Amino acid sequence: MSEKTFIGYVGTYTKKESKGIYRFRLDTEAKQIRDVQVAATFDNPTYVTISHDGNYLYAVGKEGDQGGVASYAIDNNKELTKINHQLMDGASPCHVSTDRENHQLVTANYHKGTIDSYLLKEDGAIAPVTSIMQHEGSGPNKERQEKPHAHYAGFTPDEKYVIGVDLGCDQIFTYAIDNGALEKVQTLSVKPGSGPRHLAFHPNGKTAYVMTELSSEVIVLAYNEEDGRFTEKQYISTIPTDFTENNQGSAIHISSDGQFVYAGNRGHDSLAIFSVEKDSDELTFIENTSTEGQWPRDFVLDPTEAFLIASNQETGNLVLFSRDQLSGKLTLLQSDIQVPEAVCVKFL
Repeated sequence: MSEKTFIGYVGTYTKKESKGIYRFRLDTEAKQIRDVQVAATFDNPTYVTISHDGNYLYAVGKEGDQGGVASYAIDNNKELTKINHQLMDGASPCHVSTDRENHQLVTANYHKGTIDSYLLKEDGAIAPVTSIMQHEGSGPNKERQEKPHAHYAGFTPDEKYVIGVDLGCDQIFTYAIDNGALEKVQTLSVKPGSGPRHLAFHPNGKTAYVMTELSSEVIVLAYNEEDGRFTEKQYISTIPTDFTENNQGSAIHISSDGQFVYAGNRGHDSLAIFSVEKDSDELTFIENTSTEGQWPRDFVLDPTEAFLIASNQETGNLVLFSRDQLSGKLTLLQSDIQVPEAVCVKFL
């Protein structure tokens, strides 16, 4: 692999024609995505993550009436070989994260309203589940918040805690970690009916940004590293005030320099771009950029952060943008890359 080519993997739904996890090549010199192919067959591997050393890929998914998480080894040719999986009765999780040392893995289960944690073995295999943390409560949106719906599970920058974000009960949970076991230590209730979905930490570790699915906002949170407590600072909309059709917020990511936050809108079918204020870490809206397709479920910055790739679930296409690293703005390069039912994209 040259320094100018990067390998990415795409998690998908397999309800229609998708076969599972896909792989592609980003050529940063030609400014093109090419060589899209099936990397592994698995049912509904909607969310994937790659270990920090680049040796393993973990995917949520299902087999029959069971759901869980699978591990794959990534070889020198970037091929995936399945190592093992851990499955439980019921729906599969919707989000998966690992820590930097590849010692622990956590998942969020939307349908069950749980955050589950697993220890990882030295060969990348997943041990049986260590903790299952059941959320409780509901929200004012009768259709979407009738019960807990955990949508995100990830580690704090210092990896002292695991954060669980729950759309169904409008809450964000902080869990202490002890050798894979989780213990709830903090709970933040956000605006009722907002439906918090995904979270991204600022590189400084002092601020977190939460995308809400139901109210289409970014919540800016101050984070206390000592006790894992969050405090609300700002709510800012991701869609124009005159847009009155259905919109559901999706993913949120931040540039590694901490200067720009990007948030996905399904319905408005755009990425909202924000600049980060230097002193407060609060956000200022820059613009919305069309994702050139329907229902942008997620997106990713490439390793150089000169490019951004969005994944449109309903139209089954990846969209490649160049990214101005001074203004944060995106310019369309390519929108015809077919990946059926694309959900999330991750780079090696």
